[in-house]
Amino acid sequence: MKPLKLQASNLLICISLVLACVNAHAKTISISANQAIDAPGRLHIIFTQDSEREPRLYSAWPVQNVEPLFSQDLDGLGQTLTLDTNTLGGFPFKTMQDLPAGMWRVQAIYDTNTLDSGINSPANAYSLPQAIEIKAGVAPTLNFELNQTVAADALPEDQALLKFIKIKSDILSEFWGSDMYLRAGVLLPATYYDKPLKKFPVFFDIGGYGARYTRAERWYQSEEFQEYWQADDTPQMVIVYLDGEAPFGDPYQINSANNGPYGDATWQELLGYLNQNFNIVDTAQGRFVSGCSTGGWVSLALQLFYPDTFNGAWSYSADGVDFRYFQLVDIYSDDNAFFNEHGQERPSYRGKDGEVIFSIKREIDMENQMGRGNSYVTSGGQWGGWNAVYSPKLDSGLPAPIWDPASGEINKDVAEAWKQYDLRLYTQKNWQTLGPKLAGKLHIWMGDMDNFYLNNAMYLFEDMLKSRTEPASDAVFEYKRGVGHCDFNRYDMRKKTIAQMYERFQKTR
Repeated sequence: MKPLKLQASNLLICISLVLACVNAHAKTISISANQAIDAPGRLHIIFTQDSEREPRLYSAWPVQNVEPLFSQDLDGLGQTLTLDTNTLGGFPFKTMQDLPAGMWRVQAIYDTNTLDSGINSPANAYSLPQAIEIKAGVAPTLNFELNQTVAADALPEDQALLKFIKIKSDILSEFWGSDMYLRAGVLLPATYYDKPLKKFPVFFDIGGYGARYTRAERWYQSEEFQEYWQADDTPQMVIVYLDGEAPFGDPYQINSANNGPYGDATWQELLGYLNQNFNIVDTAQGRFVSGCSTGGWVSLALQLFYPDTFNGAWSYSADGVDFRYFQLVDIYSDDNAFFNEHGQERPSYRGKDGEVIFSIKREIDMENQMGRGNSYVTSGGQWGGWNAVYSPKLDSGLPAPIWDPASGEINKDVAEAWKQYDLRLYTQKNWQTLGPKLAGKLHIWMGDMDNFYLNNAMYLFEDMLKSRTEPASDAVFEYKRGVGHCDFNRYDMRKKTIAQMYERFQKTR
C-alpha cells in the first residue's frame, strides 16, 4: 500500500457549507477546488473554544468538553462537489445545528494518508483556523481554503546525551508495500563518552498509547531529571524510547496480522542497529523493558513473548492482561460490549472515587466519528489500536472488528482469535517452558482504583501465577489502595525502576 499524495503543491480548495436555517433537512455542503485531490480520504471539520490550540489537533478524549467533530468519507475532492449535510455525521453533536451558541474556532482537514494513524498525518491538506459565532439552533455558513499541508516527519535535533534515530525497516516495507521506518530516542548515561569501550545495559521505555519517541526530549529537558541523570550515584544505563505509531495506531512492538511484523522489525532490525551504533550490552542480561498503561502491557508482553531477549519487565497499570476483563467486558462470555447483563451502559473511565466519567459506548462513538467507514477500526484511537493488534485481517485489508461499531454486539469468532494475545491465557498454557525463564523478571504495579478498571484483569493474572507449580512463580505484585491509572510520581518511579534494573543486571551478568 502506497501513501496517498496531493496532485498539486499549490493546492487551494474552497469548501463552502451553505446551511440554510429555513429547512433543517435540506442543507448542503458545497466544495470547490481549483485543482483536484485524486485520493480517497475522510474530511474532518473540527470546532473548539480553545483560543490557543488549532482545532485540527483533536484531543480524542470524550469528556464533556470534547471538541465537536464532523466527518465524511470522500472518494476524492474534485473541483466541484456538493454534499448533503445529513450525511456529515458528528460527535458529540449529531448536527451542526446542535452546537451551543457562542464564539468558536473551526478548521477543516482532509485525511488521505493511510500509512499514518492520525488525522494530522504528513501530506494531508488543511485550512487555517477561523473564528465564527454560533447562534443557538442555527447551523453556520462556513468557507474553508485547504491551502496548508501537514509537514513531513522530521527528527528532533540531537543533544550531547540524546540522539534520535530513524531507520528503514525492510521487514515492514515488504509487508506494507511502501517504505516504512522505525524511530527511537536514545538517552545516553552521563559517563557514556568517558570509557569508549564500556558496554552499558539498556532500558527500553514504552510510553502510553500512541506515545512518540520524541517524548525523550521532555525527560532530557527536565531540570529535575537532569539533576538525577548527572548525579555520581545514578546507575549508568542507556534508555531507548520506542515509538508508538503505526498505520492503525500503536503497534505494541509485537507481530500482528494488521500492523504487520513490528515485533520482528523492532527486535531484529532496530535492536541490531542499536547494537552496532551504541555501546550497549548485546545479551539478555543487559536488556530491560518498562512502561505504564500501554507501556505496561507491552513491557509485560515482551517479557512473556521474548523471554530469552529481556532480563526483566517493570509493568505499571497495564492494559487488560486477561480478556475476561477487557476493561469491564468479558469478550468470551458477554454478548455486548456497550451494555452489561443488567441493561446498563458499561463505563470506560471513572474517577478514583468511582464516579463514572464516560462509557465504552461514548468512547467508541467518538472513534467511529474519527475512523474511515464510520468505524473505530480505522480511528487510530485506543479501541481501534487494540482491535488492530489483536484481531485477524479481513479480505478488505482492514482489521476484523471485535464488536459491531454501532450496536456493540461481540463477534465470538474474532474473540476466539484474540486468545493468542490474552497474556493470562498465554502464560498459563506455556508455563512449563516459560516459567523457568521468568524467574526474577516480573514486577507488576497497579492502583486498586485504576481509572480504566484494569486492576480486575491483573487480579486474575496474579491468581493464575500464584497457582503455578514446577516452578512456582516469584512475580512481584504491588497494589496501591485508592490509587488510579499511572497515578505515581514519574520521577520517583523512574529512579526506583532504574535502580532495580541495574541491581538485577549486576547480579545476573
